[in-house]
Amino acid sequence: MSEPIPPAITELLADWGGGNHEALNALLPQLYDELRRMAHHYLRRARPDHTLQSTALVHEAYLRLEQYQKPHFQSRSHFLAICALLMRQILVRYERTRRAAKRGAGGPNVSIEDIVEPGAARPLDLLDLDEALGELARLDPKQSQIVELRFFGGLSIEETAEALKLSPATVKRHWETARVWLRHEMSRGGEA
Repeated sequence: MSEPIPPAITELLADWGGGNHEALNALLPQLYDELRRMAHHYLRRARPDHTLQSTALVHEAYLRLEQYQKPHFQSRSHFLAICALLMRQILVRYERTRRAAKRGAGGPNVSIEDIVEPGAARPLDLLDLDEALGELARLDPKQSQIVELRFFGGLSIEETAEALKLSPATVKRHWETARVWLRHEMSRGGEA
């Protein structure tokens, strides 16, 4: 006897949005490996002595997702984008708490080239990036969303376009512009 086919992800998202909180419990096992990859992507770019593990980051995001009463996710990509944002918020909060405990001691600053280029070896200063992204969001919210989805969520140009309901060409153009702007902001360091 074959195993039953699990419900489609979009169906589970719709059920959860309709108030069925058990749909979230059915949804997460289907996306767990992908969420762990996203968490690993975040943590790989963070400082090397980070105490959080990928599994803990996914579980913390899950706990935050459980608090949503009637979420409205349009697609799998949209759900993953929200998870990426939650993971970013968790790591930024964690880093702020750690630094406050050390009375302002921080990790090394890195340029945006180190952040968005594959194979970056140096750790990312999440607070500096969060501050730069906050400023970018004030100037151009769409570019900020694209950076979050591409960098933090690990989504491709096409997946980002789907999540934001834009053309891939528009996403690519905004992505390049945002990278240049962030590279400039991050290189200024503490001057601003």
